[in-house]
Amino acid sequence: MTHPDLRPAAPSWRAGRRARRRGRVCAAVGAALATLVASACVPVQPPPPAGERSDVTGSPVGDTPVREGGDLVMGLSAEPDQLDPTTSTSLYTRYVMSSVCEKLYDLDAEGELVPQLASELPTVSGDGLSVTIPLRTGAVFADGAPFDAEAVRTTLLRHLEKEDSARRAELGPIESIEVLDEEQVVLHYAEPFAPITGALADRAGMILSPDALAEHPDDFGSHPVCVGPFRFVDRIPQTSISVERDPLYYDADQVHLDTITYRIMSDASIRAANLRSGDVQVIDRVSTTEVDALALEDGIDVLQIGSLGYQGVTFNVGNVAGVGAETGEIDTPLAADPRVRQAFSHAVDRDALVNSVFNNWFEPACSPISPASPFTSEASEACPEHDPEESRRLLAEAGVETPYRIRLQAANNPDTLRFSQALQASVGEGGFEIEIVPVEYSTLLDVQANGTFDAVQLGWSGRIDPNNNIRTFMETGAGSNYAGYSTPEVDELLAEAAEVDDVERRAELYGEIVTILQQDNPIVYLYRERNLTAHSEDLVGVEVYADGVIRLGHAAFRAEED
Repeated sequence: MTHPDLRPAAPSWRAGRRARRRGRVCAAVGAALATLVASACVPVQPPPPAGERSDVTGSPVGDTPVREGGDLVMGLSAEPDQLDPTTSTSLYTRYVMSSVCEKLYDLDAEGELVPQLASELPTVSGDGLSVTIPLRTGAVFADGAPFDAEAVRTTLLRHLEKEDSARRAELGPIESIEVLDEEQVVLHYAEPFAPITGALADRAGMILSPDALAEHPDDFGSHPVCVGPFRFVDRIPQTSISVERDPLYYDADQVHLDTITYRIMSDASIRAANLRSGDVQVIDRVSTTEVDALALEDGIDVLQIGSLGYQGVTFNVGNVAGVGAETGEIDTPLAADPRVRQAFSHAVDRDALVNSVFNNWFEPACSPISPASPFTSEASEACPEHDPEESRRLLAEAGVETPYRIRLQAANNPDTLRFSQALQASVGEGGFEIEIVPVEYSTLLDVQANGTFDAVQLGWSGRIDPNNNIRTFMETGAGSNYAGYSTPEVDELLAEAAEVDDVERRAELYGEIVTILQQDNPIVYLYRERNLTAHSEDLVGVEVYADGVIRLGHAAFRAEED
């Protein structure tokens, strides 16, 4: 079992270091989202250190007087991909699915793993090869099909066997799935797999209606049916997704809203304006340029918690036939010569970027292991120095002409493009020239999956177990290995780390992996966000935990005072 011991977002040594730096940010992003190249940049005075920030995760309804019914609208910062837990790779899909598709396990506000559709935490055999999961009784899917061990087996087999599954690596080396009886399922492993409970607390643990799967085996995402407080109603592409209260839900008395509409609003300032006007009641990914003002406004609550994920630049080093397929050679210095990617890592001034672009709300990051994780170590927290001279030396050693041009595809929202332009300016001194190509978010997910990129700027929202923050991205053939990275030594270390139950030993192994990754740099890690959510004070029961998912399933409007 794992749980994070969350640390302050801005340690004093780091904040003081940033305070001595000056950042540079580029001019605002233009409305026309065509290919961008470097233009005039304006030196700015960096904001002061932020000091310590405390997590605010929201609170359950509890004894708060609420009114039954009501229609909640959430401003969602990007279009989710397919509403299919087997194939989805989008954070925004997790937001929506959290209302309609419960998991075997979940997190609580303290980051502890707790049962959801399971009735207890799993028991593991002495040799670590069998994991028995007891199930909740009396639950049914939104279509009336019974929730039982056979339904769990059907879903997990789909995660393992579907050709385009993104969940296979998350579940580990399962040899077979046994239905012990209607209320117990047993996973039999070829090797011990310590991360399984953490994996089942995310999309891999969402259980799908067997009847809906039988009717729509390859198009479940257009007709998602699960066990949850709400059920899917409809989706208007690029506009909205609607769900309504599910009367068959096993805990229906704790569901208060009639409907939730997730309205797509990619511009953070528009989301904030809609929250202020009351047109929406919840917004995700509050911009760091807006959050301080929103926190001071009457009628608005701001939730915040440090992310276990990361933001970075993924380089295509071998994804020639799509993610998960056999890797191949790409004949460019960026893909073929790790010295070029090392140079890029040295060229980036992470402290200055976070300071100037995000007003110290976020943290520099150099690895997929959050310092807040119990799996952190000195090795995993090591960070390449900002050293433009070393960057130029490595580029010269690699024999490339400078400035070395990189085509970087990035999501076309203002915050991302603002960071991209600052990154563009930051790496110039180290001998790079970035061409920024703005792409709509869900299209960008397809770009990285198909391998049609040189470099993409995307992140990962993070999971409680580091296996799911590293292995699915770095193991040969894994479902999220968009870089097409393949190194036997890393594969072996990842497998060993997953087999070990001792946290200290796993942290040591992940530190070794990070050391190798910082030499190869298939991903150059840049920064780590705080999950910033804002909602109307008229609402209660909105919660955000360490996995970054906004939970609305049991939210309610406060009762009006007499």
